[in-house]
Amino acid sequence: MIRRRIVVHGTVQGVFFRASCQQEAAKHGVAGWVANRPDGAVEATFEGEDVAVEALIEWSRQGPPRAEVDAVEVSEEEPEGLRGFDVR
Repeated sequence: MIRRRIVVHGTVQGVFFRASCQQEAAKHGVAGWVANRPDGAVEATFEGEDVAVEALIEWSRQGPPRAEVDAVEVSEEEPEGLRGFDVR
């Protein structure tokens, strides 16, 4: 079990990034949350099996079809035992 926090920069708000991220998380069995930030970025926390979390991070580097991702910051955190995946 691992936990990663990401911040995705680029054209990532208003392009269904959060809803698509929630769908990808469900597909991979990853818990956490995703939220828009005031600076125009999207922030998310992914918690689950290593391979599943890494798959979501890789998905975030491109995002949904209308997104234009410029950069993804990834940081490690201690798992908290989250359940479900929320759009905030």
